[in-house]
Amino acid sequence: MMRCMSTPSPKLRSRKRLATRQSISNAATRLFLERGFEHVTIDEIAAAADVGRMTVFNHFPRKEDMFFDRDEEGRAILAQALRERAPGVSPIESLRRLAYRLLAEQSPYLRFSAESQGFIKTVEASETLKARARAIRDEIARAVAAMLAECAGREASDPAADLAAHLLLAMWTVALIQAHRTFREKQDSEEANAVFLAIIDQGTIGLNAAMAGTPYA
Repeated sequence: MMRCMSTPSPKLRSRKRLATRQSISNAATRLFLERGFEHVTIDEIAAAADVGRMTVFNHFPRKEDMFFDRDEEGRAILAQALRERAPGVSPIESLRRLAYRLLAEQSPYLRFSAESQGFIKTVEASETLKARARAIRDEIARAVAAMLAECAGREASDPAADLAAHLLLAMWTVALIQAHRTFREKQDSEEANAVFLAIIDQGTIGLNAAMAGTPYA
């Protein structure tokens, strides 16, 4: 009597796909940190992750996407903070509170440590990664502008939302750069955290003043 082979459930297939993606990303990041982004090939990444070359491209169309593999997750966190903010909390304030929450949770996005320095140094040593980081920042700014406009019930092209989003991204960029620089100089995570939050707090004051009279402040 012949038996039909069971077909993996969609959830199982999804878990396997995510596990493969994470394995590729982990292998790639380890090689990038050890040898530098430009000195690692796709074939070497595939071998380290024990997958085929085409499997790598199926999960990551661009080599640099393996390094910035948390990009989509980060955008989802921003969207959730804006859309699920408490009544009476402005969009700008919700993102200030998000900064505090992510630090308290020791999120990998806001980790100022010896480990994170390896990540930063790898980016600084690669023109490709620096260009992709700038592109991601611009993409996130556009996404945040659309989220802000949606929260306020305005058109996605609302210029006030666009201004607020770009000011927000500039503030977070400066805060991150200064916090990483502080850790590099002082080797003190707590001091780096304090620098990051101080810039976020000061920047939020300026943002609220700049966006006064809009639904975003």
